[in-house]
Amino acid sequence: MFVKSIMIPKHKCFTIQAGQSVGAALEMLENNKVDALPVLDGEEYAGIITRHDLYEYFFQAEKAKEAFLAEVPVLEIAKRYKDRTIKGDEIFENTLLALKDFPILPLVGEKSQFLGIVTRFDVLEQFQSAFGMNRPGVRIAFTSVETEGRIAKLADIAHSFHEHIISLVTFDDSDKLVRRIVMKVEKNPNIQKFMDKLETSGFRILNVTED
Repeated sequence: MFVKSIMIPKHKCFTIQAGQSVGAALEMLENNKVDALPVLDGEEYAGIITRHDLYEYFFQAEKAKEAFLAEVPVLEIAKRYKDRTIKGDEIFENTLLALKDFPILPLVGEKSQFLGIVTRFDVLEQFQSAFGMNRPGVRIAFTSVETEGRIAKLADIAHSFHEHIISLVTFDDSDKLVRRIVMKVEKNPNIQKFMDKLETSGFRILNVTED
């Protein structure tokens, strides 16, 4: 999935113009309960102002609070993030590290025109969906020898037991010959027989949880 599929378009974003004061930015942050605002110079992306950066900049500035809020333009703080952008064709998993300590990423066009944002919340929500966290079921964690055809074998077993797979995620293990797999299936009377078949087929079950 590409990040543009979870983008909040420009017309739904809270933004602020580069020449406006940090006081106006703080008011907008507070009123809209958000942690960051894209800063625009006309239609072009110019940076991001975050609640954290605003407070940090104030404590470093040699200005009284009233003067700081009224006189400092948001661009002075936001321009440090001028290059923190994405184009929209990135795979959303690749944005997770960029959003680890930052609330939003702006999407820009070829001429730096602001198109919208992707938020940390939306990316994490996609991971929740990938793990089937929003649907009840039985989560089975197991390992498999890393050989060709193992996922196909797993699918065949699930099909033979008429299992409804909610999610399936695989991970590289520290052992290059072993792969960890987490599968979530709908709860049904065959679940124990299904797990027994996995074990006899060479899949080593590590953990089973129901949610």
